[in-house]
Amino acid sequence: MSEVRSVVARDDLLSRRVREQRIGQFGRRLDVLIAGCGWPNALEPAQSETRVIGIDEDLPALRACMSARKGLDSWTLGDLRSVPMPPRSFDVVYVSFLLERIEHPELVLDRMLTGLRPGGLLLIRMRDRTSAYGTCDRLMPAALRRMLWRRFVPSGTVGPLPAVYDQVASREGMHSFCLMRGLMVTDDVFATSGPALGGPLGKLVRAACSVVEILSRGRRPASHDEITMVIRKPQNHFARLI
Repeated sequence: MSEVRSVVARDDLLSRRVREQRIGQFGRRLDVLIAGCGWPNALEPAQSETRVIGIDEDLPALRACMSARKGLDSWTLGDLRSVPMPPRSFDVVYVSFLLERIEHPELVLDRMLTGLRPGGLLLIRMRDRTSAYGTCDRLMPAALRRMLWRRFVPSGTVGPLPAVYDQVASREGMHSFCLMRGLMVTDDVFATSGPALGGPLGKLVRAACSVVEILSRGRRPASHDEITMVIRKPQNHFARLI
């Protein structure tokens, strides 16, 4: 397992891992599931011999933007705990800023792992609940988030979406999840991408995150807010059971 603790260009990492997975297919079509497809993401594997399926929650903000979304062969919005997930149907499952905004994320992840073929890749991008930014997002009342959203984020940003932040929406939580299921973490990257940091009041948001870091004595760092992880489902009998 490699661990990278700096702000890096994670988009190149994800694209590189998908290309490597494609090379190992020996000419077979690459099947990709994007969970969190209503959120703009950097993974656009639209190429020949690639099938890309999208799923997300059925929320008004997401439904409104899906009509303009390109690069998907098909997509479904609904309850992620019951949306159809054929077993061993995907070579890559990309979970894009989904885990921090849903209830029962471990149940949803287990269903996605069932749909992932042995040897397949689970790519995770999520907001870190233990970061200063994630702490502010998690503790802010929903009504206040809705009122301030357009004032703090860049124009055209999807949202505001729920801020649940279960324990699995953290580095420690995901590593524990992977350990219990026999999954191998191959890449582990911290980055900064919070939409409010790039908005018109970004300096104020950064200052607030710095205050949270100081008050928490460093337990809620302001140096990052996003975690990107590359996880492999092993090629063994146990992997076929999860």
